[in-house]
Amino acid sequence: MISGDDGLREEYISREEIFKGKILHVVRDTVRLPDGNPATREMCLHVGGVCVLPLLPDGRVIVERQFRYPLGRVTLEIPAGKLNYAGEDRAEAARRELLEETGAIAGRLTPIGEIVTSPALINEVISIYLAEEITFGERHPDDDEFLDVMTVPFDTLYSEVVRGEIRDAKTVAAILKVGAILDERKNKKHSFFGG
Repeated sequence: MISGDDGLREEYISREEIFKGKILHVVRDTVRLPDGNPATREMCLHVGGVCVLPLLPDGRVIVERQFRYPLGRVTLEIPAGKLNYAGEDRAEAARRELLEETGAIAGRLTPIGEIVTSPALINEVISIYLAEEITFGERHPDDDEFLDVMTVPFDTLYSEVVRGEIRDAKTVAAILKVGAILDERKNKKHSFFGG
């Protein structure tokens, strides 16, 4: 990985609040560019989130279908949610979201990385987890959350990602990462994920 800012860093000067809602917090910052000139950066601030790929012993994955209003369609995704507050323990948030949305309880929860969802527009960081040794409790989704929960074979999901049929970024990233983990386990190779 390339390190250092290599003269690319922009320096914060000031901030103007544009909108603060339940989820979105939009600001307009004035920054100083590396050449010394000022510029404007509009962005959304986000507390962060988690997502979980719940893998059952038979190779099926618990997934959700839900209507995403900005896209105007139903998407297939892994369980996910935003942190309740800055600094919330991400593993605990992952366990909470998994239980609330699917009723699944992870006996083993492994962190497998993070993604930045759209770094030109939002500072959201989503932590990705692999959930295994799953048992089940009671679902209790949020009042405004309508989900179809189902299981799909991992290999089917992987193929759908490769064909471009699954486009949700966190789901794509999790499936590709877990695919690499499963290949490593099968081939007993050195793990790149510290597992």
